[in-house]
Amino acid sequence: MILGIRLYRDEIPETASIVPIAFPLIAGTGTMTTLLSLRAAYDSITIISGIFINLVLVYIVLRNLYRLEKFLGTAGISILRKVFGIILLAISVKLFRTNVGL
Repeated sequence: MILGIRLYRDEIPETASIVPIAFPLIAGTGTMTTLLSLRAAYDSITIISGIFINLVLVYIVLRNLYRLEKFLGTAGISILRKVFGIILLAISVKLFRTNVGL
């Protein structure tokens, strides 16, 4: 994501929307790992509040995805992908440091 390296090949871009892209991000194994990591640091009410706020934000973004894609354009989406790649890298380094004890 950060370096612009693609691990997949777009053969037919029109069929890319058939694959549910958002499902693994919303309800995948990363979600369960995040919940377990948060459970070690925060209480249940804080985690449930965060999940509810996240559900509302994800719903709003998914409902307005077409408008958002039109507004950002190809360059904006590419920049956003790299920014979120850096954020994901920072979160993973923090989780690793916390669990290893460095």
